[in-house]
Amino acid sequence: MDERARTLLKTLVERYIADGQPVGSRTLSKASGLELSPATIRNVMADLEDLGLIASPHTSAGRIPTARGYRVFVDTMMTAQPRQFDSPIFGTQLQADQPQRVIANAAQMLSSLSNFVGVITAPRKASVFHHIEFMRLSERRVLVILVAPDGDVQNRVIFTAKDYTQAQLIEASNFLTANYAGLTLEEVRERLKTEVDALRGEIATLMQAAVQAGSDAVADSQEQVVISGERNLLTVQDFSSDMGSLRKLFDLFEQKTQLMRLLDVSSRAEGVRIYIGGESHVVPFEELSVVSAPYEVDGVVVGTLGVIGPTRMAYDRMIQIVDITSRLVSNALSSK
Repeated sequence: MDERARTLLKTLVERYIADGQPVGSRTLSKASGLELSPATIRNVMADLEDLGLIASPHTSAGRIPTARGYRVFVDTMMTAQPRQFDSPIFGTQLQADQPQRVIANAAQMLSSLSNFVGVITAPRKASVFHHIEFMRLSERRVLVILVAPDGDVQNRVIFTAKDYTQAQLIEASNFLTANYAGLTLEEVRERLKTEVDALRGEIATLMQAAVQAGSDAVADSQEQVVISGERNLLTVQDFSSDMGSLRKLFDLFEQKTQLMRLLDVSSRAEGVRIYIGGESHVVPFEELSVVSAPYEVDGVVVGTLGVIGPTRMAYDRMIQIVDITSRLVSNALSSK
């Protein structure tokens, strides 16, 4: 694109984000500051359409940005102005005394400031056990009890291939506590891969079952995604007229699986990232965009937070909201 085409695309995206209406050549001529004839603007618009950057809705002579057009705008044209958010929402709600409250308040903060949906994944907690115990319930049914150093208790019923006496289970408990206490379940899993042959059969089998049961119990005990402000989407013009789109969106928030996958991708990126629907398989809906950033505890990335809204959003403002919130959450959860 030449400079003239870039200016017109930037103007078109900014006008569409502000007004939500297809942008015509007359509006572009006035807003861009370029002294171009209507015919010249129409020619440039046709070129941008050929490039897949804008599209023409059937009901209007104006143009709207495509996912690709938004991407070019976000990556090369957007200028985020430094903004001071003086909202009392910031800071006061992110007190470090209760981590779960920090997570919940961060989701609410993102939603309140963006007027869209705020999401955050709870910190991934290393599942370290201090003590392990097996209790025979009935033939081939064993209760596994894992006690963490902080006193947190996880338990799970497992089914074994053979029947064990309570004496055998106590022996296994003592051996495993003596040799593996203080390790995370993942560390135990890795060690078992190399040590399983050297261990007595029943101990190896019980430990492998205990590791899997413990991992499942920890996963179930943590609310992995906290979502706030789903109802905000009911007032978004881009969604409110299409009940099919709204239904798909609320299914996304209800099931959380795709949401977890998306946020997991975001956690592996540095800084604020923008995912625009329709340009990749990361965002499942064409009308949806996600602005996200990882957050840290003591310098280690432990989760992701972000704003979910329509592709027609003020990206510069969302970037700053997400960036500031990720820093606040990191500071609140890190030891001073």
